[in-house]
Amino acid sequence: MDVKIAKDKKTILDHYSIRGRVFVIGQGIAWDLEFDDADYEATLFVLYDEDVPIGAARLWKNKAGRVAVLEEHRHKKAGTRLMEALEAHAAACGYDSVELGAQCYIVPFYEKLGYTAYGDIFLDAGIDHRMMRKKLG
Repeated sequence: MDVKIAKDKKTILDHYSIRGRVFVIGQGIAWDLEFDDADYEATLFVLYDEDVPIGAARLWKNKAGRVAVLEEHRHKKAGTRLMEALEAHAAACGYDSVELGAQCYIVPFYEKLGYTAYGDIFLDAGIDHRMMRKKLG
């Protein structure tokens, strides 16, 4: 598995395709909520298995988000590989921590990666979330 930063049309489209499949089609999140203005400023990541896109994430400032792995590739370390690449990029940009809003069902995954939940549960796109943070380095 290889993570690429989306800089050309193909990788950008691959990134959006993964998010569309996971969040818009899979979870019923509205397009206008999933794709927002932060996409224009964020670093977009795509995870490939050989040449097939299987995951996506974005880093906007020190905030990870829109982390998605196609269902058939979950539980194969794909999400871990994607987050390791995102965290390495964040550290290279000088950030000392990464924050994210995790859907509540996936909190244990992020805890295994060293993230700590904080604050109350909140709704985002009608789905329960928790804020999480990980110190880098």
